Amino acid sequence: MKRGNILTLLIFIAMILGIVVGYVLHVNLDADEIKAFSANVKLLTTIFLRLVQMIIAPLVFATLVVGIAKLGDLKTVGRVGGKAMLWFITASLASLLIGLFWVNIMQPGQGFDAGGADQSAIQDLMDKTKGFSLEEFVKHVFPRSIVEAMAVNEVLQIVVFSIFFGVACAAIGERSKPVIYALDSLAHIILKMVGYVMNAAPLGVFGAISAAVATYGVSKIFGVYLEFFLAFLLGILTLWILLLGVGYLVLGKRMWALMPRITGPMSIAFTTTSSEAVFPKLVEEMERFGCSNKIVSFILPLGYSFNLDGSMMYMTFASIFISQAYGIPIDLPTQLTMLLVLMLTSKGIAGVPRASLVVVTATCAMFGIPPEGIALILPIDHFCDMFRSMTNVLGNALATAAVTKWEGELGPVTEIRDTEPLA
Repeated sequence: MKRGNILTLLIFIAMILGIVVGYVLHVNLDADEIKAFSANVKLLTTIFLRLVQMIIAPLVFATLVVGIAKLGDLKTVGRVGGKAMLWFITASLASLLIGLFWVNIMQPGQGFDAGGADQSAIQDLMDKTKGFSLEEFVKHVFPRSIVEAMAVNEVLQIVVFSIFFGVACAAIGERSKPVIYALDSLAHIILKMVGYVMNAAPLGVFGAISAAVATYGVSKIFGVYLEFFLAFLLGILTLWILLLGVGYLVLGKRMWALMPRITGPMSIAFTTTSSEAVFPKLVEEMERFGCSNKIVSFILPLGYSFNLDGSMMYMTFASIFISQAYGIPIDLPTQLTMLLVLMLTSKGIAGVPRASLVVVTATCAMFGIPPEGIALILPIDHFCDMFRSMTNVLGNALATAAVTKWEGELGPVTEIRDTEPLA
């Protein structure tokens, strides 16, 4: 069995063990013991995610700068970037509309007990959204210091700086080549580190799943919230059908070669609820699929800021669900306005667990929906996040493959792709 397949198997074994252990502890321990267990076992997930986070900033910077420089000239950068943004914006709008459609059709919030929300559970989210405004959004996008942005893993700020840096390197030509070669070597070193870090993935998965099941229990998560969860899964299924359909139209039979490549990254995103956690591994797999190194290095970092399809769908779904739970009618024009607001504000969210809830909380406040209603979905959110994180990975993989195909640079599937020479 290939090493990648062994890792995927270990991840799913860890997920099953997490469910079993969490259930056993949920029915045998009291609340204080469960709280202590969850806090301790989640340290495994924290270790894994922090190991991944430590390599995100240098990898995004190195790959994006090298990708822009390898594109050769500003005209090519503009053309490839334009195609990517066309995909991103179209996919984001489609995702938001799908969430809006299913939450209005299924109306899972009707008859929901809004008074049963655990108000203390959302204090952290409320603190994060204090002062959320256009000014805060702009500050979240444009860095005042690249060192500060890297220190706190503000991916969008790193992307903005990297684009300016890469364009400047492409503009001065030969004089930038030593820098580009150095950054290219750095990217390969970081990708080598990915293999070491991914060995900790099963432990992170076990920690996250066992803590969630021990805290909430299987019956509460898949009983009381069943209607909400099923309606959400319908939305995810619809989005998958759309993405895979468009992907097949663009890639043809190559779709069947792509899906096995991204199964591993999607499984990690699914079980850790973090699409950001698989970014380094996804870079590697997309290059092995046949995507041009320079396209992957340019598109994937952008996708992690502008193309989180699963999270986008969930935002409209969750916002309208909360309004339904509180009995607050929202007419269609207002819902469409909310969709456009989410379209803009969501571009600054990170691909980490529950980041989309921060945006939902702020958006609810803007439209007169009680932001504390976010507590209604916290017990089930972890499991919804598993599906939306996996969908984020699928969307970014398809976007990268599609742009590579449009550029005529989609090569054969290989196990190891060497770095392409500089233009």
